[in-house]
Amino acid sequence: MLQRELSRMNRITQLQDETQQLLTIMASSIVYLTSRTDFVQVSADIPITKQRNPDKYDSTEIFQENNKELATDLIVKAKQVEYLVKSLPQTEPKEDQDERLLVLDAEMTVVNDEYIQAVARSKVLQVQITDVLKLLLQEPDPGLEEICR
Repeated sequence: MLQRELSRMNRITQLQDETQQLLTIMASSIVYLTSRTDFVQVSADIPITKQRNPDKYDSTEIFQENNKELATDLIVKAKQVEYLVKSLPQTEPKEDQDERLLVLDAEMTVVNDEYIQAVARSKVLQVQITDVLKLLLQEPDPGLEEICR
């Protein structure tokens, strides 16, 4: 069950990474498309009021090639995301989830009881060790007194 959960989390992490890359490609594409093209009149009623320097935009041929490359990159990344989404495991039926949660709850109760017992045992041991140390430090050792003289 743990291996299945780890596999699911790994796929979700991959999906998250691929989605982030897809969004990065989209953002970069928008930046390129808006910054490396010249203004073009799209309607006779709306005149062009601004011009860019020729060194600030790509020629039509280069722009079209880059546009196709950006579209290809977007499509490839979108297909990778789609594949990862399809490879995600199906959600368990609610009854199975409820049963699994009950089992986990029972295991957690047992482990919690063991933890409480271990903490209690450690407190008892701490008291015993403290008592032994006090006893050792309170009783003078005759051998030590002779050595100190």
